[in-house]
Amino acid sequence: MKKINPDTRIIDLTVGQLLDAVEDRVRAVLANKPTKQEGERRYVYGLKGLAKLLGCSKTTASRIKTSGKIDKAITHIGALLIIDADLALELAGNKEK
Repeated sequence: MKKINPDTRIIDLTVGQLLDAVEDRVRAVLANKPTKQEGERRYVYGLKGLAKLLGCSKTTASRIKTSGKIDKAITHIGALLIIDADLALELAGNKEK
């Protein structure tokens, strides 16, 4: 396949050449996509974020939160609820002993 000059006008390309150029660009962007670094945390906010993380309703998320099972993952700052997503998933997955 012939490399397309970046200065080539789109009107001068065939559909196949345009699709190839787009595909090459998408692959290049995805190859440079940063991965999660070791020790990097991700957070969710509020009951809505917790419900989305756990794949349940807000009512069920509220029940899980008030059960105390994931208390170590929760931080309250005023009315703001910040949840360490990875720790919450780990704690919610552990069976009670």
